[in-house]
Amino acid sequence: MNNLQDWPEPIVRVQSLSESGLHTIPDRYIKPPPDRPSLTIFDKAVVDANIPIIDLTGLFGEDELLHARIQDEISSAAHQWGFFQVLNHGVRPELMDRAQEAWRDFFHLPMEMKQAYANSPNTYEGYGSRLGVQKGAILDWSDYYFLHYLPLSLKDYNKWPASPTDLREVIDEYGKEVVKLCGRLMKVLSTKLGMREDHLQNAFGGNDIGACLRVNFYPKCPQPDLTLGLSSHSDPGGLTMLLPDHQVAGLQVRKDGKWITVKPARHAFIVNIGDQIQVLSNANYKSVEHRVIVNSAHERVSLAFFYNPKSDIPIEPIKDLVAPDKPALYPPMTFDEYRLFIRTRGPQGKSQVESLKSPRCCSS
Repeated sequence: MNNLQDWPEPIVRVQSLSESGLHTIPDRYIKPPPDRPSLTIFDKAVVDANIPIIDLTGLFGEDELLHARIQDEISSAAHQWGFFQVLNHGVRPELMDRAQEAWRDFFHLPMEMKQAYANSPNTYEGYGSRLGVQKGAILDWSDYYFLHYLPLSLKDYNKWPASPTDLREVIDEYGKEVVKLCGRLMKVLSTKLGMREDHLQNAFGGNDIGACLRVNFYPKCPQPDLTLGLSSHSDPGGLTMLLPDHQVAGLQVRKDGKWITVKPARHAFIVNIGDQIQVLSNANYKSVEHRVIVNSAHERVSLAFFYNPKSDIPIEPIKDLVAPDKPALYPPMTFDEYRLFIRTRGPQGKSQVESLKSPRCCSS
């Protein structure tokens, strides 16, 4: 893993900075002017815009017309936006609420209890405050907790917080339900590519897939116009199921060159297409740049569940989607090889997936 054993500088917990009462943020968190968020937007179309919201009621029912309409909505959103929200998705609202509150409780534990789970860049598993190992990098205004859920060989309850006392049980149940929902969405995405419904899932490794959870904690920030909670990036994996803080907006999606602040619906998941599905679909489905802004008055907690291919399977465009007039845009690469980029450099917009494109495919 390129000797990713330790962080290049001492780790500072952003929550500690926030709670110290400082009025200006350290230089390490100040983004270059082009990357800073614009918190004052006068374009009404941008203010009013939102990613598609799709009601999944009836998706697997007997009403074929309703079933087809929902499939079309999902496919269209995956193609045009790379993002959408889903309602009535089958995951119990009370489970979603408890998962979020359990993690909020964790981040408000005494620092010494959280420090027992401090992570390293070798696996990222545990309690963290930075991505990437580039010395002197501009950092994001956030802390996080990362853990593996699948495969079972990587699932280690001892690396999950023991407090709050029900957190492990809640996250185990939450993970089962979200994995089930991801499998349903994969069938739709596969079918709408003209494939058998299990084609994408089989390309991921069938039942032998990867899944992990990143819980994001965005503390209050005295200068939210100078920094970001999470820098611009596209997700390197397959599908992301985000449980946002519905009371505090923060996620921004790049659409037609503009940043749109997502308005979260209560008890909805925000779904986004990752780079691996963009590659498999030969860019029929798009992974899209997104980032997170922070807030001077409110903290935020969000849960990002990543549904990924088996780490050692080469991922490349599906053969049936390749033709003389539609050449394969990407060479084969395993997910292990691909995500090393993120672990080394941190979030870098869409530069990784774009850099993979073959020059002969993209010269026109």
